[in-house]
Amino acid sequence: QVQLVEAGGGLVQAGGSLRLSCTASGRTFSTYSRGWFRQAPGKEREFVAAITWTWSGGTTHYADSVKGRFTISRDSAKNTMYLQMNLLKPEDTAVYYCAVARRFGITEGEDDYNYWGQGTQVTVSS
Repeated sequence: QVQLVEAGGGLVQAGGSLRLSCTASGRTFSTYSRGWFRQAPGKEREFVAAITWTWSGGTTHYADSVKGRFTISRDSAKNTMYLQMNLLKPEDTAVYYCAVARRFGITEGEDDYNYWGQGTQVTVSS
């Protein structure tokens, strides 16, 4: 069984920053890609960012809405993924989920992810 535990959400003013973390434990699946998704009230869950987890390094990919403001990174030794969020906007308000893919390589498709965290709330006030 795989467990993903997110942390770091909270309330921040527009223009501020937050860093989310996602620590994985359980069955070894160390080389599959991982990603962040978010779901705002009344909206469908959407892709935010993804990172590969191969031994050679981490390739990253971002949704256009967060490109240049968010940075996804990893610490393989800690089996932890991060999402540094800068210049936050009220429209970034959502529950943020981390997920582990069932494949190698970058993917935005929600169906390509089979393990999910419980979510952490991010609220950006104007």
